[in-house]
Amino acid sequence: MIELTKTMTTARPKSNQASVGAVQCENTTLNLLKVNDFVAKAIRDRLPDVLVINVCSSPGSGKTTLMQETGKRLRGRLNMAVLVGDPETERDAIRMRDVGINALQIVTGGMCHIEAQMIYQALDHIDLTGVDLLFIENVGNLVCPAAFDLGEDFRVTLLASTEGDDKPKKYPRMFLTSELMVVSKADLLPYVPFKVENVIQDARDVNPDIEVLTISSTTGEGLDAWCNWLLAKVEQKKGVVA
Repeated sequence: MIELTKTMTTARPKSNQASVGAVQCENTTLNLLKVNDFVAKAIRDRLPDVLVINVCSSPGSGKTTLMQETGKRLRGRLNMAVLVGDPETERDAIRMRDVGINALQIVTGGMCHIEAQMIYQALDHIDLTGVDLLFIENVGNLVCPAAFDLGEDFRVTLLASTEGDDKPKKYPRMFLTSELMVVSKADLLPYVPFKVENVIQDARDVNPDIEVLTISSTTGEGLDAWCNWLLAKVEQKKGVVA
């Protein structure tokens, strides 16, 4: 528990975990994401007892469906809310609300990622009274969102079996800055050229500490393990506060 507490209380900005996003000026590093990191810290200060999970992936990996299934399975066990990011439309937030999940859409207006200031402003428009777990469903993109700390406690990256198993080394910063990789659409593994062992090896070459779960939101495979992971992290967050 001591190690877990240390992890929660000494979180450093995601943008500091790789050189991308910084400009070298002779011997001086100018961090272009410094303002974003300042706002991310303000978000953490504002939500001391809410677990914040930043969910990232390519488009179509199953983020929204996973959020829906998570809400159904955890109903009555904890209170959950979702901030949904998309370049256009409110379709994903509507899907959340259709199954009883408290959700607010953040329309980025074409931007390929969410920034911390968008989250900070959105907090004024969503009721988080009694909420234990806040998901940020990021814009579908494995590049830009990796650079922006959103004040999350953990970053989770979904990688669908239909995408191919070569993504961790093609988009290393996303996996470097994630605590958990979720291999989604596991029910399709018999039909696609995707090797789970290969993607795990590549992900851990990039980030030796990354955890891995394999799930299917269609069949329910792995969802109990996913929900148990979330429940443990909620308990951990509240334990740190206490």
